[in-house]
Amino acid sequence: MFLGTHTPRLDDKGRLILPAKFRDELAGGVVITKGQERCLYVFPTPEFQRIADQLRAQPMTHKAARAYSRVFFASAHDEVPDKQGRVTIPAHLRSYAGLDRDLVVIGASTRVEIWDKVAWETYLAESEDDFADIEEGVLPGGL
Repeated sequence: MFLGTHTPRLDDKGRLILPAKFRDELAGGVVITKGQERCLYVFPTPEFQRIADQLRAQPMTHKAARAYSRVFFASAHDEVPDKQGRVTIPAHLRSYAGLDRDLVVIGASTRVEIWDKVAWETYLAESEDDFADIEEGVLPGGL
């Protein structure tokens, strides 16, 4: 399970050093793709395969599933981190997420998310006020 918040930097070659805490689980390979709210999702390869299987199970006649699959798979980039735990984030994904230099990498349970630092701070500021209200709908009965 991926947990926590980290603040690495993107190097001049578009590479990110994965947080040490995440490296063992991601060492076998990752898939980086577009996420919601203009962040990037980083999945360990087996988790990406599980999601791909779920999407494949949707009928071709399901318009929303087709649309989601197109963007999800067309933007996906797979890679194995190097010995220093670095992965290259392709230019099209850096552009989508507005990544420049300062990043925030968060653990989000079964995936890692990569955010532009300012975008994350803005999202967090806007979302924290709703956090208590959201719990009821997401966790029926509360904690």
